[in-house]
Amino acid sequence: MTTRFVSVYTFLLGGLAAVMFVPVTAMAIKPGDLVTSPELRDANDAPSTLPDLGNKVLAIFYTDADVADLNDPLADAIKAKAFDEAFYRGLGVANLADSKAPNFLIRKIIRGKIEKYKSTILTDPDRVLPAAWELGDCNNTSVFVLIGKDKRVKRIQSGAIRGADIDAIVELITGLIKEDAQAAAAAAPAAATPATP
Repeated sequence: MTTRFVSVYTFLLGGLAAVMFVPVTAMAIKPGDLVTSPELRDANDAPSTLPDLGNKVLAIFYTDADVADLNDPLADAIKAKAFDEAFYRGLGVANLADSKAPNFLIRKIIRGKIEKYKSTILTDPDRVLPAAWELGDCNNTSVFVLIGKDKRVKRIQSGAIRGADIDAIVELITGLIKEDAQAAAAAAPAAATPATP
């Protein structure tokens, strides 16, 4: 967690300078930043990294297990679009460190969800991802990070995502996938045209 102190105001009191400092917690990564994958854990507690980083557009939900449903409206809106899995992957990372429930119980629930929804859900028992990406305090919240195929952050947002923000994110994912699909099509060798007699 990065805490920066911002000077709110300075004033003179009888020749003495007084400065008031207010702590401000901020996320260090921002759109345009290049990211790498730290070592996380899978649902069975085996080492894992972010799948398809650098190969597809990634929508990552880093969520405290105590508020696992916080950004379901965004997840549902993305799922409804049925994006082409050749260019897109959505995944969850459960923040176990800030959860009140025991890790073994959360992992059991996660394994059931993976089986039921055929989804990818990793776990983070030690706040590895917030430390690597300087996400700030992730207790009782969800952090959404959208990463392009170029491994650069396209959008990051913390807390409950609703309304126009959901529309903007879905539109951004749609545009990124379209760009990647067009680039892939342009890079594919042209189909051989049969010679005309």
